[in-house]
Amino acid sequence: MQFSGFNNTSNRVFDFICLWILPLGYFLLLCALFFLPGRSLHHKLYYGLFSIPSLIALCLRPRELKELLREPIFIAILLFAGWVLLSICWGSGDESFAGQVRPPLHTLMLFVGCYLLTRYRSEIIYPLLFSAAIVGLIATVYNLYMFAHTYQPGMRLIGGGAFDNPLLSSHLFGFFCVYWLSLSMTCKRPQILWLSIPAMTVMFIAVIATGSRTPLVALTLAALWLGFICWNRRSVILLGVTLISGAAVVMLFSNMIFARGDSYRLEIWQIVLQKIAEHPWIGHGYDADLTVDAGLGYTLSEPHSFALGVLYYVGILGLIPWLFFQAFGLLSSWRHRVQPLFIIASTWLVFGIGAGLTEGGGIISRPKEHWFLLWIPLALIAALSINQRAGRLLSLSIKRLSQATLQTLTANAQVIEEDGLGPKVLRLVDGSFLKLFRARRWYTSGSFNAYSERFAVNSERLRNMGFPTPHILDLYRLDDGSSAVHYTPLPGNTLRQILQGITAPDVRQALVERFGKFMAQLHEQGVYFRSLHLGNVLVLEDGEFGLIDVADLRIYPSSLSLSLRQRNLRHMQRYTVDRRWLFEDHFQALLQGYAVTASKSAADTLHKQVLAARPPAQVR
Repeated sequence: MQFSGFNNTSNRVFDFICLWILPLGYFLLLCALFFLPGRSLHHKLYYGLFSIPSLIALCLRPRELKELLREPIFIAILLFAGWVLLSICWGSGDESFAGQVRPPLHTLMLFVGCYLLTRYRSEIIYPLLFSAAIVGLIATVYNLYMFAHTYQPGMRLIGGGAFDNPLLSSHLFGFFCVYWLSLSMTCKRPQILWLSIPAMTVMFIAVIATGSRTPLVALTLAALWLGFICWNRRSVILLGVTLISGAAVVMLFSNMIFARGDSYRLEIWQIVLQKIAEHPWIGHGYDADLTVDAGLGYTLSEPHSFALGVLYYVGILGLIPWLFFQAFGLLSSWRHRVQPLFIIASTWLVFGIGAGLTEGGGIISRPKEHWFLLWIPLALIAALSINQRAGRLLSLSIKRLSQATLQTLTANAQVIEEDGLGPKVLRLVDGSFLKLFRARRWYTSGSFNAYSERFAVNSERLRNMGFPTPHILDLYRLDDGSSAVHYTPLPGNTLRQILQGITAPDVRQALVERFGKFMAQLHEQGVYFRSLHLGNVLVLEDGEFGLIDVADLRIYPSSLSLSLRQRNLRHMQRYTVDRRWLFEDHFQALLQGYAVTASKSAADTLHKQVLAARPPAQVR
């Protein structure tokens, strides 16, 4: 009993971390620098709301590490981090070993947290990125407004919040400029497109205002990558706009670009290469000091190149996994480019690679602007790759369905379900089904994750869990903003139809008992089917149960809490016929079947809830 109680508590803690703490921590990691007074508080927020919760979640459920260890990117990160820590043995730093372990550990927890977030709250990734970008956009508009009022020749935009350096600020402005650019290439709704283009322009102006040239090169590389990874009609426009914008920047801001020359980069790199040549294979050690005197009147502590930084600290042996996880991240994104999140994350990574050519050098650090150039994009790619391979993300491309093609497809189709706006479910002449989902308002969750896509993803995930669901053939997006899913139906009749056709009470009771066991299996595996009722459960030809209409469904990290089970039952009690068969005539059979799989406390709670919902005259 004590072990069961502990297990239930650990499940609830794990669920709370994955469902609520990690989304909040990830959101603040992306945008908090815009409004926090300093980086120190940003570090603490990341540690408290993302890194440490991820570590706790991993300790509560170590089996989550299994999928991570099958991901090549994460394996390369582990090898890199391990070699970094090993290099302390020949380094010359004075910091304690515990202090040197923390940055690599927090970096690894970024990958763990992103994996857990993508696995258990994949539907929230789009809204999180969009919300963080909106915060960044509002802050940038304010920063530009204040900069315009105080501008004097030669000034460079730094920004508010935790920003204290124009070059570092440009990394954040460029990061979100890339986001809006990627969104303009992948979005399907005109409202989002008309927002993303002005937002991208604002962020690009902010990059120009910082006077930094490195992000301009990085943005150019990102635009070229984006144009090819999601090749469509917009790609031609993007490449043309990139060419025109590049020419305009060179003409209008030639002084900013050429006046500072190479900013002593060649001299810095020459000095760093000479130091690298002293220990080319193993480097000087992760904790080694780097001092570069390029004749500026002061010394520098960074090689102004991520690749040179890796070579200096951990040598060629450290550079190999470092190059591998970036190259494999881009390759994985190219393979899965049907998923827009891969496009966004990989374009971020290309931007970071471009910016890292002439900037940075610290190989593993605490959370700061440099994380937006490498670790944040790479962690998202790794998380997406793991969950794509496990079938938890959309794997089908969404096809455009014109009105003429729709009419051809649905010719002579039988209307199965309709509403005041027209047909919702049609049986096509070949026996397959076409389910239509009306367009949602642009600011609702349905605009970020279309219900047709949820239907397809949920069907695949449930089937992997052992629950029969329809086989998805195609996904469509209609000209009016609606979406549709084309699928092969399950062979069978609804449980409601079967119960209606049964006249023998004993046979009906046995079927209700089997349904109780099936419902408990759903609950124990964390499946919360909001629309669960006897019309959405099929009795298949082999006698097993299957699920249909699964768009309105969530899969939780652990078995459902008692409150969610109660909510599920209350929904079923709304249907008069279902209530009579399940909760009145054959309630004991339902309880008996439910108790076969579910815990005693869950079965007792179901019993009490149903009795509490009955009229007093029916309670005995």
